[in-house]
Amino acid sequence: MNRASQSRRSIDRIAAIASLFLFAALFLADRPAPAQTPATQDPPKPKPNTDNATQNAPDQPMWDPLRADKDLQVGEYYLHKGDLDAAIDRFQDAALAKPGYAIPFRFLGEAQEKKGLKRDALKSYIRYLDLYPHAEDKVKIEKKIEKLRAEIAKSKKKSAG
Repeated sequence: MNRASQSRRSIDRIAAIASLFLFAALFLADRPAPAQTPATQDPPKPKPNTDNATQNAPDQPMWDPLRADKDLQVGEYYLHKGDLDAAIDRFQDAALAKPGYAIPFRFLGEAQEKKGLKRDALKSYIRYLDLYPHAEDKVKIEKKIEKLRAEIAKSKKKSAG
């Protein structure tokens, strides 16, 4: 490569960098300045997640999608093994680690239903469909919800009469 082409490349690089800085300066100049808040005012505190009664360990971050996926995998293992309490704990942890994620509620409902916790299972299935209204298994879950509602109503009649 000769000296002239090296100089041209250097000039092109410098021009590109200068253009970038100019663009950034123009972009930032059009933006309004951020609002200044008094130093004495505290920022608003985030609302707590009220989906489940379980609490994360203090050293665990609230939003942790990787942990949620791992909790789901381990929860499914426990569910298939038959350890319903461990499965329920894992699905509840997954729901806390990734709020707004519907899948833990489907599995949570299944584990609760198998354990005989019909009211809890009903709530979990309803929450699943609230979060994921176009679920592929929507019809199946709606049938489970109808069945659970009928069983709960039947048990109310037995206890009342």
